[in-house]
Amino acid sequence: MNNKKIISLIAPMYNEQEVISIFFNKVEECFNKLDYTYEIVCVNDGSSDSTYEILKQESINNKKIKVVNLSRNYGKETALTAGLDHATGDAAIPIDCDLQDPIEVVPELIARWESGFDVVLAKRIDRTSDSLMKRITSKMFYKLIDKISDVNIPSNVGDFRLMDKKVLDVLGQYRERSRFMKGIFASLGFKESVVEYVRAPRAAGTTKWNYWTLYKLALDGIISFTSLPLKIWSYIGATVAIGAFLYGAYLVIRTLFLGVDTPGYASLMVVLLFMSGLILLCLGVIGEYLARIFIETKCRPIYIVMDKIGFDENDK
Repeated sequence: MNNKKIISLIAPMYNEQEVISIFFNKVEECFNKLDYTYEIVCVNDGSSDSTYEILKQESINNKKIKVVNLSRNYGKETALTAGLDHATGDAAIPIDCDLQDPIEVVPELIARWESGFDVVLAKRIDRTSDSLMKRITSKMFYKLIDKISDVNIPSNVGDFRLMDKKVLDVLGQYRERSRFMKGIFASLGFKESVVEYVRAPRAAGTTKWNYWTLYKLALDGIISFTSLPLKIWSYIGATVAIGAFLYGAYLVIRTLFLGVDTPGYASLMVVLLFMSGLILLCLGVIGEYLARIFIETKCRPIYIVMDKIGFDENDK
């Protein structure tokens, strides 16, 4: 009987045909040196290239490779959720198959876990492999969300981490549809440790992220974990109301003592346009929260699995 602990590697994949074989070889090379067995839960997130066909063939060659094939492209956050839902190991490690999260860090994550930590974070201390603009925007985002979020979301910590099975059991209770996994991970608590690493360049292929998708992810993170944008508009409204009251009082007093001036069309238009812009901007912020409430109330499945490969009938 094999009593080795099982480590589940969770690898969401979207059009990653160039790097899949390299990734699997690196994983096998790493675990050949460890006294653990492993499974790789690969989630095909609606790829339009040969990713799924390659995964099917790889799973035949290596029974440790399991494939969850989603019905369409749901995005990385949802694909990661699907992988975590199907993990059967004693601990799980979400990891990018492009090898920017180095496999060589995995043994240290496991060692910290074995020393008694439930969650081991992998923190990036060097991001020179990312573009300058991405580094700047990432730094700005983490600073912003750290100040306004209801939970402490550590900076330069992505999805790459190790989580004990009991953490996964709790994580499975979080079923919101608008998912910002870094925030959900941070909200769980548990005993944590940090391992630092240098982020590597992609082993092959090109990134599927662009600034629009990163913007949407950042917006989901802010709206999911703070109500401050709504509160801000209460403060802006109060400030504008006080200013309007003071200006109105000034006009009344000036009229009583100095008479009435000819009203100016330009100043009137400026005030109308300014207030209209504020109102529309305020409605936009409210609309972002309302849209997410609407999505949650429909209670649709977070994802749909088209088929699974490599799982036993009793597996998830």
